[in-house]
Amino acid sequence: MLKSALIACSVLCLCAVPSLVAARGSSDLGQYEQLIPRNLLGLVHAPEVHQELGLSASQVADLENLFAENDSRWFASRILPLEQQLPILKELETRVWRWFANHTKPEQQQRLEQLEYYSQGGRMLLRDDIAQRIGLQAAQQASLATLAKKTIEAEKQLQHTQYGDTNIPTLQAAVQAATDAESAGIKEHVDLSQQQKLTALLGKPFDMTQLKRIYPMAPEFVEVSDWINSPPLKLTDLRGKVVLVHFYAFQCSNCQANFGIYQRWHKELADKEVVVVGIQTPETSRERDPAAVRAAAKESDLEFPILIDLESKNWKAWGNTMWPTVYVVDKHGYLRHWWQGELNWNGATSDKVIEDLVAVLLAEEQ
Repeated sequence: MLKSALIACSVLCLCAVPSLVAARGSSDLGQYEQLIPRNLLGLVHAPEVHQELGLSASQVADLENLFAENDSRWFASRILPLEQQLPILKELETRVWRWFANHTKPEQQQRLEQLEYYSQGGRMLLRDDIAQRIGLQAAQQASLATLAKKTIEAEKQLQHTQYGDTNIPTLQAAVQAATDAESAGIKEHVDLSQQQKLTALLGKPFDMTQLKRIYPMAPEFVEVSDWINSPPLKLTDLRGKVVLVHFYAFQCSNCQANFGIYQRWHKELADKEVVVVGIQTPETSRERDPAAVRAAAKESDLEFPILIDLESKNWKAWGNTMWPTVYVVDKHGYLRHWWQGELNWNGATSDKVIEDLVAVLLAEEQ
């Protein structure tokens, strides 16, 4: 997720922005790049950022053409190890900066650069370009990197838990303590003169917590030969509706636990312009038989559209890793949320979370 900046900033103009933008994305962030959040792709998807940059409607429309080319690779890359993910992200970021260099004014490019810095919080100090511009020394960066690594390790331990794990409160406290130490380290390891230079680089403050849409466009459905309860659908044809896409395998007990919720959504939300789409991707040999998939859907009273993904092409296109997984797609075709596993596992109320989000998305302007 995008993080709010750890340092308050004031306004000061930057120089030579066009040359900086032209170089962006084609070079590494330095030896600590694996510790630095890569938020640019998420930032440029946010309408609040479009407004902050003063992008016109035609600029946004053209930018969305770039998303249509880039986003499937961006989303699928999330499941890759970091060393495989980084080259993809850097390539896509280069395309974004190239688009901005060709389609926007220098001041718009300058502000996007500042917003990217803001989104990285204190980790921006690990960037080589920032270090050079404010005079940060190698020893200072090394101290900050040590604190960042401790935060990342604490976060990893928390991420490896499952809902209901009794260790979660302790691990959450450890993450908070590491985060606080990392924040305090800025004042400890960065002198006042360097902080003032950083403040000047960042420009006016921007609240990252206001951003609501920071995920890619949902991948388009890959064409298949078999659909149930519907002719073949395209997400692009469903613009203007909220779409709840879920991957399942009919013999999977965890998937079966969600069936009643999917069917309830289909019955209760259809007249509110919400479409439920199931993607049956086989896990067992029986699930590779379209007739068996149809029979199982009928037996379970699944009345919503179902795509039979026999060759797992949609599974791969979405970078899916688990049965079941539910994705929420907004009226403009953007991913806004997803949940892996049973929606009510160990007392979870993810069905309610999704329903509340759907209500918010339905209220958004078309």
